[in-house]
Amino acid sequence: MKISILSYSFRGLLNAGQMDLFGYLESCKYRYHLNAADIWSGFFPSTEDAYLDKVREGLVSREMELADICVDQAHVWDADEAIRGRNGEQAWAFLHAAVKLKARFVRIDAGSRNESWTPEEFDFIVKTYRDYAQFAHDNGFKMGIENHWGPERSWENLKAVCEAVDNPGFGVSCHLGGWIGTPEEVDEADRLVAPWVSHTHIPWDICAGPLEAKLKNLWDVGYDGYYSVEHHSAVNEYSNVGIQLAQVQNALEKLRAA
Repeated sequence: MKISILSYSFRGLLNAGQMDLFGYLESCKYRYHLNAADIWSGFFPSTEDAYLDKVREGLVSREMELADICVDQAHVWDADEAIRGRNGEQAWAFLHAAVKLKARFVRIDAGSRNESWTPEEFDFIVKTYRDYAQFAHDNGFKMGIENHWGPERSWENLKAVCEAVDNPGFGVSCHLGGWIGTPEEVDEADRLVAPWVSHTHIPWDICAGPLEAKLKNLWDVGYDGYYSVEHHSAVNEYSNVGIQLAQVQNALEKLRAA
């Protein structure tokens, strides 16, 4: 089974100085017995080649695949032009890092704190994503959007971006249940997005709720990406992540055996 743990799940340990990126890899491989990593950008102190070479060696020596790089502070649209420029530099740095680290997917948010995008914002987001997606496609991986914050949490908005970008290098990192709307609308969005999904983030509240039904949406469309655990408490992370991981593994085993 393709299962990973988003390193954001250990941000409490990171902030306390008790884990770094290599400790995260060690934990994934030898504590949780996984063969893939999902690295949040906050775990990267640098995107310089010398550091990335060490990360690549860390993956290779543990026989691990990099399922995803989850990039914050790189959202495409920001009302401040200077921030847009800085974010673009951050995005390109991690897209190039993905090539070196042989990542399968890179998540970059669309941006905007409003309920919807203006035509100008939408056009800028689509054009930028097309550039990113073409680079990803040319280099053998995918990048894309996540229903994470802002207008991208609306299924209709996110679908419009996917249809407008229309590039084989573009996909969706689905934060299961992360949509705006009624419970019924959220469930419907999780079902409808499934054919677009290239990566997942599985939050703690889904694991205590309709986890198997959510994963079945992906299973039924032949999803071939990673099921990635995302824990948020920032306390007792080793044990809490272990519990959440076991729930995901159990749900997938039920689907496999059905």
